[in-house]
Amino acid sequence: MKLVTFLKDGHDQLGIVVDDKIYAMEALHSDLPNTMSMFLNYWDEFMPLAKAVQQKIKDGLGRLEIGELFAGAELFAPVPNPTSCRDGYAFRQHVASARRNRKVDMIPEFDQYPIFYFTNHNSIQGPGDIVCMPDHFQKLDFELEAAIVICKPGRNIKAADADEYIGGLMIMNDMSARTLQMEEMLLNLGPAKGKDFATVIGPMLVTLDELEQYEVPCKEKHTGKAWNLGMKCWVNGVQVSEGNVADMDWTFAEIIERCSYGVNLMPGDVIGSGTVGTGCFLELNGTGLLNNPDFIPQWLQEGDVVEMEIDALGKLNNTIVKDESDFSILALKKK
Repeated sequence: MKLVTFLKDGHDQLGIVVDDKIYAMEALHSDLPNTMSMFLNYWDEFMPLAKAVQQKIKDGLGRLEIGELFAGAELFAPVPNPTSCRDGYAFRQHVASARRNRKVDMIPEFDQYPIFYFTNHNSIQGPGDIVCMPDHFQKLDFELEAAIVICKPGRNIKAADADEYIGGLMIMNDMSARTLQMEEMLLNLGPAKGKDFATVIGPMLVTLDELEQYEVPCKEKHTGKAWNLGMKCWVNGVQVSEGNVADMDWTFAEIIERCSYGVNLMPGDVIGSGTVGTGCFLELNGTGLLNNPDFIPQWLQEGDVVEMEIDALGKLNNTIVKDESDFSILALKKK
């Protein structure tokens, strides 16, 4: 099932996508919810009915009046108000390349346990404009990732059982202001201000039953589902990144196991994969400079269009917009 959150009558509404058409969930059946939050909190109760209604649409058995069709609907993040947002560090290629570019050895702990950080769940957004302050434009970067959302509560979840807690997959762009990020991490704390202004997810949440045909074995000595889903990113129509969700060394199941240790995970918690190899300018610029001292680094600028696509998960489009304010926290540094 493909689920979206869209604007209707000034409010966000939950919809099902069938053949690229959006049907308002509550209009399809009076017992179905009209928000993603409600759907996630009662996932096991709503999912069978939602699947049955979806099948009727596919079979052409229902009248058009049972659903509302919206062309060119304004989309929000599929999970518009997540209860939390964590981001992992699952792709070894990205970590190894970034460390190589800094001329430091690969950190052995990467292969011992998955890690994550918390980002600002109140800065989650979907397709559309990404509004940036002046300091964000100091080495502004994208990060091509996949993400999941938790669909039922759990605590101390074992990796072998963790896939049952995944509501679905979606694209994530973990926006990064690298100057702010590197400044604060000199103090061995963060990332914080370099990351908390915008994290983009969307355009839709795709449930695991829709992705069964893409399932592949996970990496050796790891546990959990993996999917052969190509990942790409374009900036202003020029492709800059390419990878695959199957390249994750740590699975989402293993990340969930660590996230839930001694902690309650809740429906609506979003968890990102971390950046795929080649999935950001920080890595690409480092590789370029390592191979060619005359390489000219690239960062995102005002007006740039960022497009991300993952097989079966859709295409996420955003435009970089400059805030009207000229306020700078970098200018406040003490001498």
